[in-house]
Amino acid sequence: MATYLITGATSDVGCRLIESIIAPQDIVIAQGCGDLKHLAPLCQKFPGQIHTYDVDLSDDSAVDVFISHVSERFGAPTHFVHLPALRVVNTKFKNFDMDRFETDLHIQVHSALRLSRAFLPAMAKARFGRVVFMLTSYIIGVPPKNTAAYVTAKHALLGLSKSLCADYAPFGVTVNCVAPYMMETKFLSDTPDLVVQMSAEANPMKRNARVEDVVPAIRFLLSDEAGFISGVTLPVTGGAAIL
Repeated sequence: MATYLITGATSDVGCRLIESIIAPQDIVIAQGCGDLKHLAPLCQKFPGQIHTYDVDLSDDSAVDVFISHVSERFGAPTHFVHLPALRVVNTKFKNFDMDRFETDLHIQVHSALRLSRAFLPAMAKARFGRVVFMLTSYIIGVPPKNTAAYVTAKHALLGLSKSLCADYAPFGVTVNCVAPYMMETKFLSDTPDLVVQMSAEANPMKRNARVEDVVPAIRFLLSDEAGFISGVTLPVTGGAAIL
């Protein structure tokens, strides 16, 4: 039996991931923020297995309460997938929105730190754990212009993943990342259609990434077969970004 903690579970990737990994007797602890309705069909399909939490990850005290509830009810998860981020806003650096950046840092990085600090020591004690963070192909090579806030937060998350890998690999806990190309999900609702189209045309495969491209990569890094893989950032880019 596995216990999955998935933050950003209400995203398109989160919902598809839950449906693809959950097995009988598994438990999924699924975090969203004001949008748990997206999980309702999965809760009906897998009754009693998915436990939803409405948590504002930009609020450190709310994250601490969430950790306390999860610890008391479920103990430490065996698998932790961290997906959340604010939508990308393309803006010139002279107009950098510091308040929004701080919020995104809390959602992406501070919450990952707090959750990892709470649960990775227990994974290490159990000599097993799988951790996957969602990054972006923007961290590979030259990023697009006007994305400083998003790219900076993702690099901070990358740094955390590398440090956790170094600390916990001796204890059977793997920490990896996926870095998708622009993915056509509801996350792009604030991105102009022309930008999305230009991104697709610039890709060697002449399309953007899809949820069904990314979820199998995450699922593999969570699997027993990936037990000797840690500290990896897996590009899911159609050849547009190569490590």
